Amino acid sequence: MSSVATVSITRRQRAASAFEVAKFSPDSPARCGRLTTAHGLVNTPAFMPVGTQATVKGITPAQLREIGAEIILSNAYHLALRPGAGLIRRLGGLHRFMGWDGPILTDSGGYQIFSLAALRKVTDDGVAFRSHVDGAPMFLTPEAVVQLQVDLGVDIIMVLDECVAHTATRAEAERAARRTLEWAQRCQDVEIAGDQLMFGIVQGATYPELRAEQVRALVALDFPGYAVGGLSVGEDRDITMMLAEQTAAALPTDRPRYLMGVGFPEDLIRFAGMGYDMFDCVLPTRNARNGMLFTSTGRMNIRLARYAEDEAPPDADCRCYTCHTFSRAYLRHLAATNEMLGGQLASLHNLHFYQQLMRDMRAAIARGEFTAWSAARLARLTEGTDA
Repeated sequence: MSSVATVSITRRQRAASAFEVAKFSPDSPARCGRLTTAHGLVNTPAFMPVGTQATVKGITPAQLREIGAEIILSNAYHLALRPGAGLIRRLGGLHRFMGWDGPILTDSGGYQIFSLAALRKVTDDGVAFRSHVDGAPMFLTPEAVVQLQVDLGVDIIMVLDECVAHTATRAEAERAARRTLEWAQRCQDVEIAGDQLMFGIVQGATYPELRAEQVRALVALDFPGYAVGGLSVGEDRDITMMLAEQTAAALPTDRPRYLMGVGFPEDLIRFAGMGYDMFDCVLPTRNARNGMLFTSTGRMNIRLARYAEDEAPPDADCRCYTCHTFSRAYLRHLAATNEMLGGQLASLHNLHFYQQLMRDMRAAIARGEFTAWSAARLARLTEGTDA
């Protein structure tokens, strides 16, 4: 048997064995499952705290473990710029470098390159751009992006993709989708470690038939998991929901489905109800640093004067360290005086809240009660939201 055929069989075996659906919801596409990685098991649906530059802002790895995070996301593009994948490799890999012993997924940087429109030029060969750090010219190919992630030693590698604006014409979207598919094939040609997984990414802008074509082509490549990108980038919410639902329904049931870059707690419930298994978003920590807390009854702007003398915990239903120890009045004081601890405590709470939401979600699916649970939870999440 040829070496190419051997690699192909190994890839299919790895893809088929990495993910297992434990329970399907009886009255919705929601499901709970288990994703096996080199650094541990991930229970799904799962939310990945974002540690773009090898740190979840304001939170230690020990705290991430305490709140129940099982997998985190970092970013190969940013780490390639600072401190460099070679340095991280020499220091033992990303897990050792950042002191996190659980699974890590790295975003390839496709979205970051998309956001740097004025600094980059995309061709079929790859992406030429100038570093947003020091202006140095760089050129990234699909193969180089995979090699970066191999050098980092992460558990889940994302292929390089081209994300286009929601206003892209059909021709622009088709060109980017074709390129994304060709890049995915090139990424598969790069040798990765035997215990690493590589996910393909569905693009296609706001064109349903183009996304459907992308799904068919990517599934034929037999990735261990599939991500859906290019949504929540400015398009109308109804379009986001329609495209997300149609795409999830077209993806295979025996592979994890990762919806990239979302979202608010109510979004996670709705998208899990479509059959998505993995999510990431900067909202829990970014919004925390600006004084927004996610609570069981909605969003709380802790900077408001109404909380200046409020002795209650931020969320009476929450068991995190922040809610167990501090009052709304104290957190409001920290936010008003721009004390570093304020953002840290708010981030800790928000990430705990997201992880608890996922635990509750998995339990509801396992009980066969996801639809009733989600309706009740969505209603409660909008009870007392601050303006």
